[in-house]
Amino acid sequence: MNERRAAWLFTAPALLVIGLFFFVPVLAAFVLSLTDFDLYALADLHNLRFVGLGNYFDVLRAPLFWKSLANTFYFVGVGVPLSIAASLGAALLLDSRLARWKGVFRTALFAPVVTTVVAVAVIWRYLLHTRYGLVNYLLAKIGIAPIDWLGDPHWSMPAIILFAVWKNFGYNMVILLAALQTVPAELREAARIDGANALQQFRHITLPLLRPALLLVTIITVAGYFQLFAEPYVMTRGDPLQSTVSVLYYMYEEGFKWWSLGRATAIAFLLFALILVVTRVLVRFGKRGGYA
Repeated sequence: MNERRAAWLFTAPALLVIGLFFFVPVLAAFVLSLTDFDLYALADLHNLRFVGLGNYFDVLRAPLFWKSLANTFYFVGVGVPLSIAASLGAALLLDSRLARWKGVFRTALFAPVVTTVVAVAVIWRYLLHTRYGLVNYLLAKIGIAPIDWLGDPHWSMPAIILFAVWKNFGYNMVILLAALQTVPAELREAARIDGANALQQFRHITLPLLRPALLLVTIITVAGYFQLFAEPYVMTRGDPLQSTVSVLYYMYEEGFKWWSLGRATAIAFLLFALILVVTRVLVRFGKRGGYA
């Protein structure tokens, strides 16, 4: 009993902070989603009304919500595999015996993660510019006509995906690199002696031992990419033709453009429920496959 009381005594300050700054705001936000809190209620609380699940039904009936949801799934479905592939490729290169200046390259590849989105978005907007962008200049050298990367609905989301992958893959790279360095060199050497080439060593030794780390980075990346906001906000503002409006960007517009804070909070909880379901599916898949 004394040990239990001591444990609660030491954890009480942390639990108090978590409850005060996390659970209480979440509970308050959920209550807010059940009201029609808007600009008028912000000026006078007497204008606040309880609407129950009305905000949720309104959001689910809104065509823009489903369009933003489709855009978000497109971003996640394409961006997550590209991000993990880039992270794994970079980690394998840095883990190679032939690699030199590993610390320099590791820092350079991780640098985009810690740079501000606004700063790098300015550079990317210049690179993707239709007339004088470097990307179209290089494409013209091989005979490809200029592409309106940020003004064409067919190319705007791929441009956002490339930007997001470049911005974020370094974080997963560090995790996968740490996992690669735990793979016993004796196993690789034994496989090499038995005649396995580099691809066979990766497929039968490295990849199975990386599966728990791959599951972790997949869950982290999926949860992060479902919260797409900064990239379309600073590069396209949801245009062209709402092709880059994500669920989180739609929530932002409802809350801070139209001041419908009750609906915006409802969107936030719908997104939370979606991320929770997808994460649970990934975790269950990982447990069945023996990855976790």
